Amino acid sequence: MTKHPPLAGPGLFDPALLSHAARDAVLKLDPRRLAKSPVIFVTAIIALLASVYAAFGIGDAPAPLIVQIAAWLWATVLFANFAEAMAEGRGKARADSLRATQAETMAKRLAHPGAPPEPVSSRSLHKGDLVRIDAGDTIPADGEVVEGVASVDESAITGESAPVIREEGGDRSAVTGGTRVVSDHLVVRVTQAPGEGFLDRMIALVEGADRRKTPNEVALSLLLTGLTIIFVLVVVTLEPFAIFSGETIPTAYLLALFVTLIPTTIGGLLSAIGIAGMDRLVKENVIAKSGRAVEAAGDVDTLLIDKTGTITYGARQAETFYPAEGVEIETLIRAARLASLGDETAEGKSIVALAERMGMRGDADRIGTLVPFTAETRLSGIDLADGRLRKGATDAIARWLAADGGALPDDVRDDVERIARAGGTPLVVAQDRRALGTIYLKDVVKPGIKARFAELRAAGVRTVMITGDNPLTAAAIAAEAGVDDYVAEATPEKKLDYIRATQADGHLIAMCGDGSNDAPALAQADVGVAMNDGTPAAKEAANLIDLDSDPTKLMRVVEVGKGLLISRGALTTFSLANDVAKYFAIIPALFLAAYPQLQALNIMRLGSPGSAILSAVIFNAVVIVVLIPLALKGVAYRPMSAAALLRRNLLIYGLGGLLVPFVGIKLIDMAVTALGLA
Repeated sequence: MTKHPPLAGPGLFDPALLSHAARDAVLKLDPRRLAKSPVIFVTAIIALLASVYAAFGIGDAPAPLIVQIAAWLWATVLFANFAEAMAEGRGKARADSLRATQAETMAKRLAHPGAPPEPVSSRSLHKGDLVRIDAGDTIPADGEVVEGVASVDESAITGESAPVIREEGGDRSAVTGGTRVVSDHLVVRVTQAPGEGFLDRMIALVEGADRRKTPNEVALSLLLTGLTIIFVLVVVTLEPFAIFSGETIPTAYLLALFVTLIPTTIGGLLSAIGIAGMDRLVKENVIAKSGRAVEAAGDVDTLLIDKTGTITYGARQAETFYPAEGVEIETLIRAARLASLGDETAEGKSIVALAERMGMRGDADRIGTLVPFTAETRLSGIDLADGRLRKGATDAIARWLAADGGALPDDVRDDVERIARAGGTPLVVAQDRRALGTIYLKDVVKPGIKARFAELRAAGVRTVMITGDNPLTAAAIAAEAGVDDYVAEATPEKKLDYIRATQADGHLIAMCGDGSNDAPALAQADVGVAMNDGTPAAKEAANLIDLDSDPTKLMRVVEVGKGLLISRGALTTFSLANDVAKYFAIIPALFLAAYPQLQALNIMRLGSPGSAILSAVIFNAVVIVVLIPLALKGVAYRPMSAAALLRRNLLIYGLGGLLVPFVGIKLIDMAVTALGLA
């Protein structure tokens, strides 16, 4: 089945997106909005001062040069605003596809279950109201099914064309406003009033309206502010130093120099990087309730993964039969097949299919009463005229035999233990007071999952399998899948205790869940991913919601989070290296006349102090534009250790940040000099 990304946004160079971003870049010149980015706010102030100098002829620098400096300083501010607007625009485009599902509809409100429906507007519903939704109706608000079973088309938010089943009770009772009932009917209790529901909150988050800076961004902003203050002191001391040397530096030059030295590159791209990180999760059909959740995903070092449906396919398959001592294999196969005819589970059907592949047919017409499988008894079977056949879990069969005075023989118990040690699930077949043998159900590990875990391990992430299986089975599956640890016979309390103990040791944990019993663990985990088809309690407790309800997405969430942090670190490294290079590229040109000895450091041979300053200002603005695609797409994530990652960042972005300004400023200086602009 092909997935169609439901929240797909425009491409990076979409004309409409570029047009809106250019307009928003101008609107973001509002000082109240600029103040959110201290570095760019300072740049705007310097640009304003330069404009005043140019307008009133203040200072002793050539007026045309001051005009050019002022223009490029404003361009620097606009380019930084443009980067943020581009990131926000992609989110808004995706939000529009969510908003399209929110058209006002008529709802059938019930005073109580069984009461006649009252037609009302969906916008007039309140939390706790009961509504009836029939086939073809749109679900008017987020809610929980309290009556009925129905197929629901959720393609509007998940992109999955196949309807899903929603029913009262259990872990598949949550419904989302804007989706549509395809068959039967449901009675739903509204859990969120219109305007406060899941889609409303997601739209606000995707658009960035409710986005606050993450702790990492706040810390980085403080660092950039600190560096700005340091460069204020550096630039302020240059004029007295020049006077002492018998030279003067035009104030306009000092203002421009200050802007080129402060970390404008990362300052201009910081917000865009954070917004783009959330946007990349949206592409994966995962909605983050906050930027903090995405950032935390990048710091996760322990991953709790459910076995069934994530590590294994979930539907165990019959592999072989082990007859008890003194029982013919044909007798066991025939009994296993008959006892499974009333078992509609995937496991039961696989037993029937295996028996038929082994040539056991023709018993389906035997007269008897089928005993269907139930979760309570964990047995299925058939009552025939010549005896009763049962098939089920080991302890369930043991109890059934004991009720008639029978017991499991030692050889059957040995087979059960051997199957469990091999990672399989044993089922025992019995007739009246006698055990006939054991069925080996194999839990199939997904291909390639072991390699994925190896990649995560290389990135410093420890994987822990969570399963309700007994310790023997859990150990075998864990070994085959290649996880680092496992928690067997996991209960909600056991999951919560494990998370708390691991966090107490200083680790950050991510896990996923869908049921109300997962809510405590999801709330406790540093990154909790709830399945969209799960219960409202799970969705409220988690800080990420997977619209596809795919537990394997947890691994991708961690990769996206790490990619966000890597992108931010890489561009910060580039920006700081950039500033160092610009300092040593420009200062020799400014003081060359006073100190001819600096000629040895003037390796760039810039045309003049004026052309050096103008070239640096132009480079400072242009480099932001060049890096916008990288900020929005992110640096490619590759599993590696922290030490290897640091070496890679220093080699590529650190060394690159040192070299690029020398080349870029020199080329711009040659063009500026050739055109007579300075």
